[in-house]
Amino acid sequence: MIHHQAKKPRSISYGRLGKWIDPVTGEGMILNAFVMVLSFSRHMFVAVVRRMDAAAWVDCHLRAFAFFGSVPRRIILDNLKSGVLKPDLYDPLMNRGYAELAHHFGCLIDPARSAKPTDKPRVERQVPYVRESFWTGRTFGSLDEINRGAERWCLTVAGPRRHGTTRAEPLLLFKTLEQPAMLALPTPRFEVVTWARAKVGRDCHAQVQSTLYSIPFRYVGQRLDVRIGSTLVRFFLGARLVKTHLRGRPGQRMTDWNDYPPEKAAFFQRTPAWCRQQAAELGAHVHTAVSEPLNQHHLHFLRQSQGIIRLAETYGAARLDAACRRALSYGNARYRTIKTILEKGLDPQLVDEVDHSIAGVGAFLHGPDGLFNVSTEEVAV
Repeated sequence: MIHHQAKKPRSISYGRLGKWIDPVTGEGMILNAFVMVLSFSRHMFVAVVRRMDAAAWVDCHLRAFAFFGSVPRRIILDNLKSGVLKPDLYDPLMNRGYAELAHHFGCLIDPARSAKPTDKPRVERQVPYVRESFWTGRTFGSLDEINRGAERWCLTVAGPRRHGTTRAEPLLLFKTLEQPAMLALPTPRFEVVTWARAKVGRDCHAQVQSTLYSIPFRYVGQRLDVRIGSTLVRFFLGARLVKTHLRGRPGQRMTDWNDYPPEKAAFFQRTPAWCRQQAAELGAHVHTAVSEPLNQHHLHFLRQSQGIIRLAETYGAARLDAACRRALSYGNARYRTIKTILEKGLDPQLVDEVDHSIAGVGAFLHGPDGLFNVSTEEVAV
């Protein structure tokens, strides 16, 4: 009978602790507590976080499972966006990364009904207790120190106390009855990933966290789900895997040339032709900066060419043409180079003009007589 009770669900939620000022940086921030309460024993885990986003939500679960040394069979959680995207009694739409965590650890995620705090009363009553017993009146030197203190508080203060409802120590009930009924931690390590959405551009690339990844031609114009891992980035259309790339650095372009089918390339000819025409109207040097890369590969450099042309909307045609002229003299007429020249106001200082002004100043090689145009006799006193 008691063993069956130990399988009751576990409640989980976020709760605001209050404002904390980092003594090192002087930065003020609002901190929140992630609280997981085991419903049978009332043993709890507390983690303190700055942001309540999807990554922090998953990370707190992993820390809680490690703290308990086991996994709850069923978790009741609040309907916050980090875990549940759309509250629904019968078919809640789960955050995709959170759903992967539940599948990996084998636990059931059971969201509380929207605006129904009685669905998770155990955790709702514990949030003020954490705030008053652990947080209020204490000072901490760092966020790591706060979290170490929170775990120590769970084991030495909240755990050994006599609970008002169970009339027993939560930590003792957990160790003797509840933990044996929980799921064992799986051997494979869970990979923490984030999910995003990205649209495939006409150049067959999708931008994810400032990195461009090539996608097969047939998906141009479609929005894909992106699974961002530590080493791999995977693109999905629904449940179908579309493309896998090694994870690139911000600003990098990850291109698989097989994503550009030659027989379909004519479909894009109109866009490069438009870029050349627009560039010619903006100036001869703009036209050169746009045309040369397009002549190498009209799809691969399409996005860069469009970016150069768009700079005219901010800086005007004359300044853009001057910036392209300077970038071409460097032999590096790329979008980022041209944009940097414009942002720093270097476009009026054309390279050849600067060089000519320097070349017009001859070296002084004739001694003091030539400098002052007088003889040594006139200088003598």
